[in-house]
Amino acid sequence: MLKAIAVTMGAVIPFDAVLSDLDGVLRHFDHAAQADIEARYGLPLMKTALDPELIMPPTLGLVTEEQWLESVAVALGGDERARQAVAEFAEVRFWVDEEVRALLARAQQHVPVVIVTNAMDTLERHLDLLGLTYFADDVVSSARVGVAKPDRRIYELAAERAGAAPERCLFVDDRAANVEAARELGMTGVHYRTYEDLAAVLG
Repeated sequence: MLKAIAVTMGAVIPFDAVLSDLDGVLRHFDHAAQADIEARYGLPLMKTALDPELIMPPTLGLVTEEQWLESVAVALGGDERARQAVAEFAEVRFWVDEEVRALLARAQQHVPVVIVTNAMDTLERHLDLLGLTYFADDVVSSARVGVAKPDRRIYELAAERAGAAPERCLFVDDRAANVEAARELGMTGVHYRTYEDLAAVLG
């Protein structure tokens, strides 16, 4: 395994692995469509869906995505209208950021790239739909390992699977709290907001 990533202008960045979040970095959802569904039904879908009491059980693999969606519908009133809104919400389209994919693929020519994601039991199906099933060297899904970011254990597991010491890992995530947790373990953290944030490091 090479011990560094060669980047533009002859610079060298000393990472033995790249650990990347999925949602908000490599995969994106149609937020305009989500907002439109909320407006049409007059329901706080995003706030309810992301309520920690509802979203943590499926994120830790304790219940399925289907059961989570039902819990969201119940929290929104439990009637047919709420269930229809949740059903539409669940079908909002998503896609791969091809620029980020290409950037990570270039890094992968030198070091392992591991996806580290807070996900549900449908992650494998979604990766297949995105054409990412065989993209990363490994995938650490919270629903499969029973621990979620920003818990240090998921970072330690990801580094172990990558065969790298935490302090030799680059970690990228769109949530600042997740990046800070990685930095506390000695990882180099990138708070992803735009492609340029990651390109500045991987080039």
